[in-house]
Amino acid sequence: MTPFSFFPIAASAQQAAEHYPDRPIRILLPFAAGGSTDGPMRVLAKHVSESLKQPVIIDYRPGAGGTLATQTVYSMKPDGYTLAVAVAGVYRMPYTMKINWDPSSDLTYVIGITGYAFGVVVPASSPFKTMNDMIAYAKQHPGVVTYGTPGVATTNHLTMERVAMKFGVKFNHIPYKGSGESLQALMAGQVDSAAETSAFVPLVQTGKLRVLTVWGQERMPRFPQIPTLRELGIDIVQSSPWGLVAPKGTDPAIVRKLHDAFKEAMGKEDFKKMLAQFDMTPEYRSSADFQAFAAAAMKNEKATIEQLGLNLKQ
Repeated sequence: MTPFSFFPIAASAQQAAEHYPDRPIRILLPFAAGGSTDGPMRVLAKHVSESLKQPVIIDYRPGAGGTLATQTVYSMKPDGYTLAVAVAGVYRMPYTMKINWDPSSDLTYVIGITGYAFGVVVPASSPFKTMNDMIAYAKQHPGVVTYGTPGVATTNHLTMERVAMKFGVKFNHIPYKGSGESLQALMAGQVDSAAETSAFVPLVQTGKLRVLTVWGQERMPRFPQIPTLRELGIDIVQSSPWGLVAPKGTDPAIVRKLHDAFKEAMGKEDFKKMLAQFDMTPEYRSSADFQAFAAAAMKNEKATIEQLGLNLKQ
């Protein structure tokens, strides 16, 4: 290959970036339809579709503790037409499963979008009126109290295990494929409680569920009477920031187009209102800031996994 043979390739790549996008863009969502990831992403997809003049399609890829979407994107062509929502479970993958790549350096980070509001909920008919009630019962009946989450090694799962460790109790974890499934199981009486994102809010407002604790820095304005984990004596604050990633090697010009389109969409009032329905707020991170966050998160997640004894057994 002569040095001149590189020029057509470079010119072709530049031309592709200039005309991007010229076909639909897919966003792989790591959970089943419904819940506090799906709603905000649907609103953003609508605005970005209008901005970039191409359909933006939500493609549900639940499974593997919220990491299947990102695992899929990792192996895709870096052309900017397939993105994934990356959640905290992505940064645990090297410690909980066998992979031969590094999530902090082998993906292209596009934009950080928001973080979740979390809490523990039970049916309105539950005998557990407070989180302390649930903990006290679990102490007397080890492994009997069940809780649902959107999957193994999710923030929901690991936080509940940290709570159990703190109080010396054993809960029974039941994983599902997303918040929608987890909450349906709770409503059907298949589990005693759910450690969930604020997808539970509408069910609490209609009197079907009761919140026992929330996991933020402060109490939820919507539920001012419900204590945080810190108020219960557990030094944990969880928001689990998430955003969009693309395959490694995606053209920086394409990444800028995507970043700018999504950043603009994040400023729309209907997006802010959708977040507010779930007590979430925008947590914008630039592409560089999002990647730096990922690198730091991987170190923190490694420490948590090791503390809980859940690291991958070779």
